[in-house]
Amino acid sequence: MQPRFNFAKAAPDAYKAVAALEQYVQSSGLERRFIHLIKLRASQINGCAYCVDMHVKEARHDGLSEQWINLMCVWRESPVYDARERALLGWVDSVTNIAKTGAPDADYETLKAHFSEEEMTKITVAIGAINIWNRLAVGFRSQHPIDAAQKAA
Repeated sequence: MQPRFNFAKAAPDAYKAVAALEQYVQSSGLERRFIHLIKLRASQINGCAYCVDMHVKEARHDGLSEQWINLMCVWRESPVYDARERALLGWVDSVTNIAKTGAPDADYETLKAHFSEEEMTKITVAIGAINIWNRLAVGFRSQHPIDAAQKAA
């Protein structure tokens, strides 16, 4: 896979607009673990290697466990996520795949049982923000950095 072009350099004003939305998400008051969950799960769904790499590293840096990070792609089969995280994961899946799901009432009701209307709005904005980043990175083939190889223990 070859990068197509640097979208930030091609349209700095567009990049700044998306970065401003990202800044809002970061300062929205949502718990950090929820922001990590949103970013990582949506990036997995969208097949964005650049963003998955980035958000795994950020989640690890913020102290989230390897198990919590690694099992997110199979969250429905793992008891590692609490009820709020599971409700949020279901909403991330529904909203990220909205053309297929239509954001079903069942996922909304589950989310509503755990979050206020204000939180649900902020969560959905955060889902939209990472979906924009994913579309930019996948669409223009952004390359994640390659970490130095480590020897097996």
